[in-house]
Amino acid sequence: MTISVCELQTITEHFNSDPKCSYSLPARAYIKPDFLDIEREAIFYNSWQYVCHVERLRHSGDYIAIDIQGRPIVAVRDQAGVLRAFYNVCRHRGHELVKDQGNIKIFVCPYHAWGYNLDGTLCSARHSKTMEDFNFDDFGMVSVQIEEFCNMVFVNLNPEATPLAIQSGELAREILEYAPDLGTLTHSYRLTYHLKANWKIAVDNFLECYHCQVAHKDLVTLLDMRNYQVTTYDIYSSQIAPASMTSSNSAYNVEGASVQDHFLWWLWPNTGLLRYPGDPNWMVWHFIPVDAETTIETFDFFFQESTPTAQQMEAIEYIDKVLQKEDIDIIESVQRGMKTPAYEKGGRFVVCSGDDKGETEHGVHHFHSLYFKAIDQYLQARSLDQGVDQVSF
Repeated sequence: MTISVCELQTITEHFNSDPKCSYSLPARAYIKPDFLDIEREAIFYNSWQYVCHVERLRHSGDYIAIDIQGRPIVAVRDQAGVLRAFYNVCRHRGHELVKDQGNIKIFVCPYHAWGYNLDGTLCSARHSKTMEDFNFDDFGMVSVQIEEFCNMVFVNLNPEATPLAIQSGELAREILEYAPDLGTLTHSYRLTYHLKANWKIAVDNFLECYHCQVAHKDLVTLLDMRNYQVTTYDIYSSQIAPASMTSSNSAYNVEGASVQDHFLWWLWPNTGLLRYPGDPNWMVWHFIPVDAETTIETFDFFFQESTPTAQQMEAIEYIDKVLQKEDIDIIESVQRGMKTPAYEKGGRFVVCSGDDKGETEHGVHHFHSLYFKAIDQYLQARSLDQGVDQVSF
């Protein structure tokens, strides 16, 4: 499969660093299958990807297996209490070592029973004496970068990636200022959706509330939209607004709420971190590409107890049955529109201020600028490596 370097370079031809003068991504970036192949290399294998809340890996031997765009990864707490991550692959014949999550003393491959300590070193290999010059040190598990960040665990498949705590600037300070109880919360609920749309359309929609007054009639009664603030930073952006806390709220019951503001952070490229008005809570929304026109969304909810209360379930059901239904209808409609001749060049960005500042789209422009930057860095690296005008797979 190939895509020309020229085509990748020309996707920026109508983009401007000033959102008021810029067009968005062209349609082909949302609908052509080849783009996801590029994005895997340029973006997903070079960015910090969410794994879990640290509670899943709190004890020695705790592990969780995940997939990052076709690459199996396992995160584990070793016997010394060190958090580690590896490719979830046996170095003998490539079989995956573990599935799902649990607690183990060593990794044992289910194919030929090669064993690995939790620090990744090979500790047993049946009949290894039959192999000449076999060295256990040469066949340890291959590590990847892992980081605990604000009580969450992230991995990065680029061994040279800058730590997330440095890349993300003030994000940790912001999160812990507004969600100081995050470390005490526990996983309570998960929602999963399969969208017939490109992952970038889902992220675009997540990053603006220009559509909220039109499409989310209940949400705008929950929030004070006149004080809805969108701010962009290096690899993240935030959307913050106070709850309206009035009788006109038709979204869900916030009576007695200790959290009286709406906090939404987006972390490049596909992770949403949220705290909604209500009881102490935390949410992680993950946008996972499957192919050019399919995205899996997972919404994980964290509360003080592992079973949501009736009031918490009311909020979850509002998100599931009302808010998310509205958003999925929008996102899938946009995907269909992208496939027509009517939308090829891309759209324009609305940039608002004053009382309308919450309806701005400069958060989407920020996402697109990071996207173009990642593609450009990828092209530069490939041109140095290959010296060709086709990006091949």
